[in-house]
Amino acid sequence: MSIDTTATEPIADGRHDFDFFAGTWHVHHRRVTDALDPDCDEWIEFEGTDEVRLILNGLGNCDTLRVPELPGGGSLEGFTLRLFEPETGLWRIWWASTGRPGVLDEPVVGRFVDGVGTFECRDVVNGVELLVRYVWSDITPDSARWQQFFSFDDGATWHLNWIMTSTRTAD
Repeated sequence: MSIDTTATEPIADGRHDFDFFAGTWHVHHRRVTDALDPDCDEWIEFEGTDEVRLILNGLGNCDTLRVPELPGGGSLEGFTLRLFEPETGLWRIWWASTGRPGVLDEPVVGRFVDGVGTFECRDVVNGVELLVRYVWSDITPDSARWQQFFSFDDGATWHLNWIMTSTRTAD
């Protein structure tokens, strides 16, 4: 992984890095049909909403993502918990969803640098060991982009498998 989680020099206080995300969002999703197949190039698209609230005096936030109708049927609800550790300047992000009931994913860990947030971890998804990377970019007061990548070769290559484009709605 490329995120330095052992920095000994003072880190800028990033506790407000996710403040932009508080509120209600319309989310356009674009996701590969099989994220565990690095050669998969079939994408599906669908719409959802995301409600985000700040917690712990700015040291965290949580959101509930709702997709009422997935292509092919069914729905999806997800929950994200993000917690900031002031001593290291790192964020940890946990994800759980109805797509994998009863599973709280390993937290991705990272920070924002020059307006782009990069967060990574090792995980096992359906028995497959891989690296996970989340990237937050193109952040404005009314929009943001999130991307998820998997690496099956210890970070030598990364495969984009999910893009969420969020647009703020009236709260």
